[in-house]
Amino acid sequence: MWGFMIALVSGALMSIQGVLNTEVTKQTGIWVSAGWVQLTAFLTCVLLWFWGDKSPIDAILQVRPLYMLAGGVIGAFITYTVIKSMDGLGPARATLLIVITQIVVAYGIELFGLFGVEKSPFEWKKLFGALIAIAGIIVFN
Repeated sequence: MWGFMIALVSGALMSIQGVLNTEVTKQTGIWVSAGWVQLTAFLTCVLLWFWGDKSPIDAILQVRPLYMLAGGVIGAFITYTVIKSMDGLGPARATLLIVITQIVVAYGIELFGLFGVEKSPFEWKKLFGALIAIAGIIVFN
């Protein structure tokens, strides 16, 4: 139940963040806005690290495979693409497309066992669920 609640909060925060970042971009610029997001995220992480678990920082040098460290770079492009999609489509439509894409890609990652995730068997009900979600995009438009 706790994971469910956290996922709901995450979804709400992502939607709010996208709207805020889009408005900041209108007053600054895309990379200034994205940079601000990443900088403030970094500073928040440093603050929470001091307050929290204090894992050894050099542990990051032991991460293998190295491509696992690409999350920050991907994060910058996530910020960019969320801002651009919300600006072009509006918050509701952009979020709907983003979430549906997340579902489809996440299922593909599970299905093929990519990036160290345990491989899951194909299930028709999951495919139908994704198709229903895609149909929802069509209805929403």
